Amino acid sequence: MSRLERRLLADRVWRLVATGLAVLAILLLAWILWTVFYRGASALSLSVLTTPTMPPGRHGGLANSIVGSLIQVVIGLVIAAPVGLMAGTYLSELGRGKFADAVRFVNDVLLSAPSILIGLFVYELLVKPMGAFSGFSGALALAVLILPVVVRATEDMLRLVPSSLREAAFALGATRAQVVTAVLWRAARTGISTGILLSVARAAGETAPLLFTSLGNLSWSFDLGAPMASLPVTIYQYAGSPFDEWVALAWAGAFLITVGVLLLNIVSRVVLAPGGKAA
Repeated sequence: MSRLERRLLADRVWRLVATGLAVLAILLLAWILWTVFYRGASALSLSVLTTPTMPPGRHGGLANSIVGSLIQVVIGLVIAAPVGLMAGTYLSELGRGKFADAVRFVNDVLLSAPSILIGLFVYELLVKPMGAFSGFSGALALAVLILPVVVRATEDMLRLVPSSLREAAFALGATRAQVVTAVLWRAARTGISTGILLSVARAAGETAPLLFTSLGNLSWSFDLGAPMASLPVTIYQYAGSPFDEWVALAWAGAFLITVGVLLLNIVSRVVLAPGGKAA
């Protein structure tokens, strides 16, 4: 067998291995999604969406958990998105030297940090000094998870904007602030919006940070200074329950989170992607 034939054979073998592993990954994902959709959709009903969690046998739902999750995610996004946008803009346009390198390093660490460590950090920062779990602590933990994704997306998208746009704006007499807000952010808005949506999808299904911060609540609670219900924590609590009713609610909650994350990914990758409807 010649050297060329050996190389072609190795190429075919590795192509086959790569294809087989890709098919295996797709089958595993399809199996997980099918299980969640089958078990979750069958447990979903209008009462699940409109009734708060209750003790076993009282036909409770997930309404307070859904609302609690939305409140904490939205507050976390409101906190993290502006900070991430500004930090990413700084790194792209002014980020030179040791300080910028340090900011990038810390952001990379946050991107790869386990979410349970973020929860422990916020627990030591807020929960322990205040002596109580709270919805605001949970929102802050989610904000820390959202922040590095927004920073990275903003920096990367702004770096893709052609330098000729910056030079043309400066040549017309625009200030740096005007160039950033009227030219760069506008040109990169699709990519930045995609990054923000993906960061929300990442944070929406996190359980560990909320266990250490907002804890959970079986009743309605809109007080950010008190424990607040959330869908991931409720799923965690109900999934191992001996009561079939609670286990069914856990599957319904998993279905809702899965659908929400899938919709966010579809919007970010199809609608907001370059060439999409919103591009």
